[in-house]
Amino acid sequence: QVQLVESGGGLVQAGGSLRLSCVASGRTYAMGWFRQAPGKEREFVVAFGWNGVTTYYADSVKGRFTISKDNAKNTVYLQMNSLKPEDTAVYYCAVRKGGAYYSARDYDTWGQGTQVTVSS
Repeated sequence: QVQLVESGGGLVQAGGSLRLSCVASGRTYAMGWFRQAPGKEREFVVAFGWNGVTTYYADSVKGRFTISKDNAKNTVYLQMNSLKPEDTAVYYCAVRKGGAYYSARDYDTWGQGTQVTVSS
């Protein structure tokens, strides 16, 4: 089974930027990013479609976040700009096994997460 390792989280002021990385131990296609804030459910952020090209964004991050990948490095990136305090959460990358791109239940491989904290 593929293993995922996220990195790039940290503390940033509102309006700042961060780039998260997710390195996979093998080739993957339909990957996504989710986040979970304290006391809240894990929520969808962005994902690739099955073709590995089409992208889907949550409304809350559209225009600010960008997903990209480097197939040669088996790495998926999440560029986060114009960060807001409400973006504070643990961010997870995951591999989708089937079903809906926005449903965490349809992903069966998860990284350990990386903390993003946005101060006001």
